[in-house]
Amino acid sequence: MTLLSRKADYALLIVSYLHAKPEGGNARAIAERFGLSRSFVANILKELCHKGYLTSHRGVKGGYVLQKSLADVSLAELLESIDEGFRLTLCSHEADEAEACSLEASCPVKTPLADVHRRIVDVLRGVSLAEIVAPPPVSPAPSGLPLLPIREAACCSSTDRCQQTATL
Repeated sequence: MTLLSRKADYALLIVSYLHAKPEGGNARAIAERFGLSRSFVANILKELCHKGYLTSHRGVKGGYVLQKSLADVSLAELLESIDEGFRLTLCSHEADEAEACSLEASCPVKTPLADVHRRIVDVLRGVSLAEIVAPPPVSPAPSGLPLLPIREAACCSSTDRCQQTATL
């Protein structure tokens, strides 16, 4: 089970690619880099452009460049604009009648799942795209005392008393 659609996943790949290439890129180069369908990448690029995330330039050296600072865009914002919102369940979003759950009126888990959905969206709002495409380096573990080996304790049986206990 995945929570991101293929379209959202590819949009993140595209944004990551363009973040690493400030001079920009085109659908062909991005599709080749990730082994994706060129037409699907082109459609996502156009949509990202229409939504204000990218700017396009025509011509021989044309292509797409990031328009917004990724530090100012949350993961939730991108997912909401690309996939028309993130949905944990059918009832956690306004669904048309064809998608409506037949148990919605009597569902005992609807309210708890709505709370989980809200908390997930809150987390996604707290993550910037800059954190996704250029995560901060992992800091090394704090230095402390070296670990000491553990000496094994002698086995005790019902007829013997323990002569030795585990020590450090």
